[in-house]
Amino acid sequence: MNWEAEVIRKKEDLINDTRSFLQIESVLDEEGGKEGKPFGEKVDEALQYMLKKGKNEGFIVKNVDGYAGHIEYGQGEDIVGVLCHVDVVPAGDGWTTPPFSADMRENKIFARGAIDDKGPTIAAFYALKMLKDADIQLSKKIRMIIGTDEESDWRCVDHYFKHEAMPNIGFAPDADFPIIHAEKGIIDAIVSFTYQQSEENKRYTLKQFSSGMRLNMVPDEAAAIVTTAQEYDAEALKTAFEAYLTENQLSGETKKIAGELHFTLNGVSVHAMEPAYGINAGIHMANFLCEHELDEQGLAFTSQINALFDQDTRGQKLGIAYQDDISGDLTLNVGTIRYTQNEEAKLGINVRYPVTADGKDVRKGIESIKGASLEKFDDSPPHHVSKDHPLVKTLQRVYEEQTGDPASLIAIGGGTYARSLEAGVAFGPLFPGRPDCAHQKDEYIEIDDLLRATALYAQAMYELAK
Repeated sequence: MNWEAEVIRKKEDLINDTRSFLQIESVLDEEGGKEGKPFGEKVDEALQYMLKKGKNEGFIVKNVDGYAGHIEYGQGEDIVGVLCHVDVVPAGDGWTTPPFSADMRENKIFARGAIDDKGPTIAAFYALKMLKDADIQLSKKIRMIIGTDEESDWRCVDHYFKHEAMPNIGFAPDADFPIIHAEKGIIDAIVSFTYQQSEENKRYTLKQFSSGMRLNMVPDEAAAIVTTAQEYDAEALKTAFEAYLTENQLSGETKKIAGELHFTLNGVSVHAMEPAYGINAGIHMANFLCEHELDEQGLAFTSQINALFDQDTRGQKLGIAYQDDISGDLTLNVGTIRYTQNEEAKLGINVRYPVTADGKDVRKGIESIKGASLEKFDDSPPHHVSKDHPLVKTLQRVYEEQTGDPASLIAIGGGTYARSLEAGVAFGPLFPGRPDCAHQKDEYIEIDDLLRATALYAQAMYELAK
């Protein structure tokens, strides 16, 4: 089959379905979760969208308690897994067009989830549909597994694989081309601090401080509320904040509400796999606040953030700056900050550590933070498939045949569903040289790349299951 030509014949339908799918605001809704819809109505709507399309095309379809589902084609005992997800991270602010409008311009589709991972999910579905439409007979089953909680805690695949068979091999269309054969270990940690109430009067009292929505995103906004005893102190702090913004080429604003100063500082959000590419609004806010005469609690909290994490995305100050030749440097992101005077002081930390490092050593580094208690520690170990594995060799051949480019192997700090499999790799959809806009405002997928990826996925499925 001429895979590229077949995709072109289906181009209009593929684009229309991609846009319709992207218009579902499938962000995790913990409070709205219920039996059969554990992650909220909109995430379930996205899952049902895919399962309905599978049923309408005559595939074998199964919904596993709303946590995940699958769409299957082929026969035989062995299973080739194609692991996708329909949930997306929160959209955030500053989009050129509404984040769930799936606006088309410049030969791109703009929407949250366009590249991560709803656009590629539709590409994989159309690839499977191409095989079925051509009545291609396979000796293995191709099972497109659709998760719903990939951007949070992976409860979807945990539940799914308790009830369904594990594929022998597979790939996740949820990262970069050519082939990602190594993924760093991923740690999510919540640390809390307890401070004694202070009777000492200072010029400024930090009442609240918050930043970030997810541990796997560099926060693009931070907010703080400060009270002062004197009006001239309020004006002095406001002036100092404006100077900090100017000096660091940042934006933000100050409002006075009911006698309180409300500060907002804007950063740049990127995926936590490489936090150095973003601007962490929370750390910048802490840097500013700790320079002033805060109350004892507020100063202790902000000073610690400044001392441990300012300009350090590699964990050097915690003694965990591991690296290796396979997967590179450890990275560290302070994804969330929550502080309320006399009530709460917490940091949410996301660490991506090399495949040869040990998560236990990373834990020791986090536990070494003075005065901190570890409330949560989740460790997803690194994942590595040998360059000589048949899965890798097959995908390399497919990629080189269709693109004419060498299929080099790469490692990432991101975590894909591929690590759920003993032999799983990530395979696209981001082509070499394309900017990675996942988790950023104005996320998009190039329409030409969507089509190219579909053709690659179709041939890959065929070669792995023929």
